Amino acid sequence: MKITVLDGFTTNPGDLSWDWLTKCGDCTIYERTPADLIAERCNDCDIIITNKTPLRKEFLKTLPALKYIGLLSTGFNIVDWEYCKENGIPVCNIPSYSTSAVAQLVFALILEHTNAVALHSNSVHGGEWAASKDFCYWKTPLTELDGKTLGIIGFGKIGKAVAKIAAAFGMKILASTNHPAPFENVEFCSRDDLIERSDFISLHCPLTPATEGMVNAEFLSKMKKTAMLINTSRGPVVDEYALAEALENGIISAAGLDVLETEPPKPDCPLLGLKNCYITPHIAWAGFETRERLMKICRENVEAFLNGNPVNLVY
Repeated sequence: MKITVLDGFTTNPGDLSWDWLTKCGDCTIYERTPADLIAERCNDCDIIITNKTPLRKEFLKTLPALKYIGLLSTGFNIVDWEYCKENGIPVCNIPSYSTSAVAQLVFALILEHTNAVALHSNSVHGGEWAASKDFCYWKTPLTELDGKTLGIIGFGKIGKAVAKIAAAFGMKILASTNHPAPFENVEFCSRDDLIERSDFISLHCPLTPATEGMVNAEFLSKMKKTAMLINTSRGPVVDEYALAEALENGIISAAGLDVLETEPPKPDCPLLGLKNCYITPHIAWAGFETRERLMKICRENVEAFLNGNPVNLVY
């Protein structure tokens, strides 16, 4: 059994073990695979494991030995799964491994905006508190979450986890989803109603033709001027040029993003350098415990395939 991991570094930069996989066959683990080396590294493979290295139909046709594709992610748009389905090649993803971690980062972004922790810590380390005439000071208006309204667009497992945290902060919670079902402390409403009423809007919807570019100039113009947009779902859900214009012109107050349209971003990304736009490098999933859980599910997926009963199929 020939096994290739095309881009294992982000999942496991060295603090986890691949030993379980190396015992399954002739296994080669690459930290990263550039486009011009994909074909060479996948030649005669029985199993390919990938995170963000693309596996398209034209390429998959050249791999007659391929029997299984394992994803190191929940999203599966990186693989031509329709071709795999037609040709009996199981494609298995990692579902529900990062729910708590993503919800946690949503509030890390929100709290950085409302409490300005980094700004004030840097100020103290820079000597401002030691030189202050008063026992305390603040460099920007600070905000309580209690009583504020959080709007959640997309109400799957992560949206629900975000709602539970919001309730603990005493927030009012609105949700917009295609499949509403009663949920404690949550009011379901239309997307437009949510946009207009929310102090914070958190996106938790999949990337589909219907959601691509959903957050555009019209969407942003309906938000409160004091509102904050948070996106930990998929970058292309947001029109970055429209968001940059809204942030620069005071149409909304701030944005917190863990995902961008292009990752890594190009130097001309319009959001880079905006002081009211907090951007983290797609790290909501990157906590040790979260990646450890991912690896465990990946192992279970491979073992289930080898036992003739693949699980977590994407089709």
